[in-house]
Amino acid sequence: MNPFSYTDSNKRYHTLDYFYKHKFASKVFKVSLNAGLSCPNIDGTVGYGGCIYCSKTGSGEFAGKKEDSLEKQFIEVKNKMLKKWPKAKYIGYFQARTNTYAPVEKLKKMHDIILAQEGVIGLNIATRADSISQDCFNYLEELNKKTYLTIELGLQTTNEKTAKMINRCHSLECFTNTVKKLREKNINVVVHIINGLPYETKEDMLNTIKYLNNLDIQGIKIHMLSILKDTPLEKLYQKEPFHILSKEEYIDIVINQLELLRPEIVIHRLTGDPKIEDLIEPHWLIKKVNILNDIDKEMVQRNSYQGKKLEQKKNS
Repeated sequence: MNPFSYTDSNKRYHTLDYFYKHKFASKVFKVSLNAGLSCPNIDGTVGYGGCIYCSKTGSGEFAGKKEDSLEKQFIEVKNKMLKKWPKAKYIGYFQARTNTYAPVEKLKKMHDIILAQEGVIGLNIATRADSISQDCFNYLEELNKKTYLTIELGLQTTNEKTAKMINRCHSLECFTNTVKKLREKNINVVVHIINGLPYETKEDMLNTIKYLNNLDIQGIKIHMLSILKDTPLEKLYQKEPFHILSKEEYIDIVINQLELLRPEIVIHRLTGDPKIEDLIEPHWLIKKVNILNDIDKEMVQRNSYQGKKLEQKKNS
C-alpha cells in the first residue's frame, strides 16, 4: 500500500498531474511561451550577463519563438496536444526570461491574448523576486481574481555565498519578502531551486528545502544543474572543474529533499530538461524518464515518501 495520500498512482510525492486532475477534473497542460521580454540581470538594472547558468533563451528552451505572436505560439502547442487529449485544458506559461519586467499595460495585453484562447484556465508567470513593482503587485491581485494564477520565482539556493557566485543579484530577504507579498494577495507561488550548484554540499541543498518548507509556498521545481554551451558557467567549469553530481547522488538528494517537504506542496518538476545539443554536463540528464523512474524505484526501496521526515519528527 502506498503510504502517501496525495496520489492515485505509484508516485510517492505530490505530482502536478495529480493536483491538476483533482482541481480541474481534467488533463491540464502548460503551454510554454516566449513574450520577448528582457531581464534586469542582463540589461544592467541589477546586473549584467544574467545568472551564470542561464542560456541565451533565458531558461526558455522549450518556449515558443519570440518572433512569433503569442497566439501563434499557443495554437501550435495546443494543436499537438489536442491529438492526444482532445478534452484537455490549458495554462499559459510565460517562461522565458523575466515576465513581470515590463509596464503593466504591456503585461495586461500579453495575458489577455492567452486568456482569450479556448480552453485556457490559468496563467503561470515566471519572474524574479526583485522584478515585481507595486503597480504590478496590484495588477496581479486583480488578475488572480479572474483566472487561476501562479507566480514562479527563481531562488535556486538559500546560500548567499552561492547566490553571489552564480550572479543571482538579489538577496534571500528580497525573495522572502516577495513570497509574503504575493501570499498576502492569495497568489499561488512556485519556487525554482537547483541542485548541484558549484561547491554546494548536500547539506546546503537540504537547507534550501528546509527554508522553503517554512514559507507559504504552493509548489516547487527541483532542477539538476545543467552546464550549457556559451554560458559563463561553461567558462567557469573549463577553468575550475567542480564536482558534478552523479545520477545516484542526485536521486539520493532529491529523495531526502522530498522527505523534508510538506505533503501539500506540489512537485512541478524533479529534474531539468536541457536541449541535448547545448548540454556540456551532466550527460545522464538526457534520459529524463529514466531519472524519474529511478527516483520512484528508490523511494519504494527506502519506503520513502514526501513529508516522511516531518511525520517522523511529529510522532517522535
